[in-house]
Amino acid sequence: MIGKTISHYRILEKLGEGGMGIVYKAEDTKLKRLAALKFLPSSIMASEAEKARFIHEAQAAAALNHPNRRRKISMHLSNWMPCGVL
Repeated sequence: MIGKTISHYRILEKLGEGGMGIVYKAEDTKLKRLAALKFLPSSIMASEAEKARFIHEAQAAAALNHPNRRRKISMHLSNWMPCGVL
């Protein structure tokens, strides 16, 4: 994944990995700023219920506003790779 471009985010390095996915440091090539991209494993997104849960959680995270927390910027959901942008 490192070096690939997803939408307008260029993946720079892997930050971490766990049961809920892999997080990469990326550059937003349009706005010239850093972002974190979280890719969920395909096993989590196997059902429509899991896709709906992912969308609901992304909407809830986007609604949070606190000075010590970065807002969720975007969410991408395609057949091949769901991704949250932080």
